[in-house]
Amino acid sequence: MPRRRIGFWYRFAAVICKPPLVVLLKRDWRGMENIPAEGGFITVVNHNSHVDPFAYAHFQYNTGRVPRFLAKSGLFKKGFVGAAMRGTGQIPVYRESTDALSAFRAAIDAVERGECVAFYPEGTLTRDPAGWPMTGKTGAARVALRTKCPVIPVAQWGCNELLPPYAKKPHLFPRKTSRVLAGPPVDLSRFYDKEMTADVLKEATEVIMAAITRHLEEIRGEKAPATPYDPKRERIEQRRRTRAQAEGKQPEGQGK
Repeated sequence: MPRRRIGFWYRFAAVICKPPLVVLLKRDWRGMENIPAEGGFITVVNHNSHVDPFAYAHFQYNTGRVPRFLAKSGLFKKGFVGAAMRGTGQIPVYRESTDALSAFRAAIDAVERGECVAFYPEGTLTRDPAGWPMTGKTGAARVALRTKCPVIPVAQWGCNELLPPYAKKPHLFPRKTSRVLAGPPVDLSRFYDKEMTADVLKEATEVIMAAITRHLEEIRGEKAPATPYDPKRERIEQRRRTRAQAEGKQPEGQGK
């Protein structure tokens, strides 16, 4: 299937965004050869800074295969922003849908048209204290198993040094390096003939997140924790600690 032309709006966005990125960030980009030259595919990317979507988009724009990001459907209705979102071919996600798969129908359609759809499987900036990928949500796995398209894991590091997660002011000096590594497709073939149950989606998502994490280990030159940070588990633990403190007790396992 032929690739879609980049188009006016994406080129216009590149003209605006690329100069400050070039000024603020040095580049260490690897793995561009793993971005498919033709056909639909998914990229799955870790998220550790509000700047990293721009740096990742810059990386992939230079491959000739621009990413189509998922975004809240309401953004597509707002004036200039909405026009830019529609013009650059971004993917609206209808969160009000009660059917988890139909919420990603537009993403499935885009892949089947030969587009690249970019997922941030964590769903938000990582809350891992050391910046490692958290547990992932199942949206990327749903689309991947439905379309059986290539899933390219992308790890990135460095934008978080320019603008750390949840920080309000950037650290401009010394100049930081945007490190991006795209790996070969994740092998999800063992899931293709299985019913798309919650357990299957969870396992496929774990395979995807493990691939991203391996590439981030390569970029950082260190090992990730054996167990990914799980925001849901952390909330449960926080409630347990708060309840124990309110009852005047120490959390289990402490004070011994």
